[in-house]
Amino acid sequence: MAGARIAVVGATGAVGQEMLKVLEERKFPVTKLICLADPREAGTKVRFKGEEITVEGASPDKFEGVDIALLAVGGEVSELLGPEAARRGVVVIDNSSAFRLKDDVPLVVPEVNPGDVKEHKGIIANPNCSTIIMVVAINPIHQAAGLRRVVVSTYQAVSGAGKAGLEELEEQVRCYVDGRPLKSRVFQHQIAFNLIPHIDVWVDKGYSKEEMKLVWETRKIMHIDGLAVSPTAVRVPVFRSHSESVNLETERRITVAEARDVLGKAPGVIVVDNPPANEYPMPWFTADRDEVFVGRIREDISVDNGLNLWVVADQIRKGAATNAVQIAEIVVRDNLF
Repeated sequence: MAGARIAVVGATGAVGQEMLKVLEERKFPVTKLICLADPREAGTKVRFKGEEITVEGASPDKFEGVDIALLAVGGEVSELLGPEAARRGVVVIDNSSAFRLKDDVPLVVPEVNPGDVKEHKGIIANPNCSTIIMVVAINPIHQAAGLRRVVVSTYQAVSGAGKAGLEELEEQVRCYVDGRPLKSRVFQHQIAFNLIPHIDVWVDKGYSKEEMKLVWETRKIMHIDGLAVSPTAVRVPVFRSHSESVNLETERRITVAEARDVLGKAPGVIVVDNPPANEYPMPWFTADRDEVFVGRIREDISVDNGLNLWVVADQIRKGAATNAVQIAEIVVRDNLF
C-alpha cells in the first residue's frame, strides 16, 4: 500500500486521539502527519509513533499538500473545513453528521459497502457510532436471509458525549458515595445509577435525532430504501462501548445455528454466545477493541422469521476512529484520490 500525507483535524479530542492511535496500530503508511485543532489549542503536543507533534490551528490553508484529512470535529466546523479541503484535492473523511445524508457523499462502513468509497467527490462520511455497530452485525444476516424489519434499542456509554460525559459520570459516582448532592450539566438528568431514554434533540413523532440516525443511515449504507427500522436510544452509566438489543424480521427463516455460522464468518464480527456458561458480549471486555461482538442469538418466538441479537462494540474505535481509518485504507489501496 502506497503512502499518504494525513491531516487529523480535532487531534486533541477523544476521537482525534484515537485516530492517531489507530493509524499507528494498523501501520497506516503515513508519509507526513499534520495535527490540527481549534486555534486556541495551537501549540498543544500530541504523540504519534513515540514522537511529539505540535498541534496547529485548523484553517483552510493547512490542507495544502495533504492527501487525506480525517475530521474529528463538530458538524459546523466540518461544514466549513470539509469543502475547503476537498477543493484543494484532499479526500475528506468526516466523522460528524454534516454530510452523511447528502446524495453525493458516500456513507461507508467498510465491512458492508466498501465499493461506495469510489463514488466520492472529495468527501466521505463516517456514520453514527450506533449505526456502524449495528450494520456490521446485521448485514451478514441480510445477505443470508434478507431483512424486512429491524427493531433496535441502544444502550449508549457516556463517552459518546465526549470527555465531559465521562467526567460527569465519575463525579456523580463520587458524590453519591460521599453523600454529596449530584449535579447534572452534560446530561438531562442524573446518569449515575440511572438510565436516560433521551439522546440528542427531539424530532418527528416523538423520536430523537439519535434514534432517527439509525433509520436514515442504515437505509443508505445497506442500500435498502424502504427498510423498516424502529429505534430507541438510551444513555446508560457505562464509561465505554455501546450495547444494542437488535430484533430482526427476515424474508426467510434463519435458524440460530445458521445465524451463528454466518456471523462467525463475517468480517469484523466476533461471536460470543454461550449463555449457559455466562458468556455473552459486555462493554467491559469490548472496550479498546475494533471488532463488533454478537451474542444472545436466539429465535424470536413471537414471529415466524424473527431473530434476536445482542451486539456490543467500542463506539470510539469501531464506531468512529477505526472505521474512518479503514475508509482511508481503501482510498490508498485503490488509489481513489
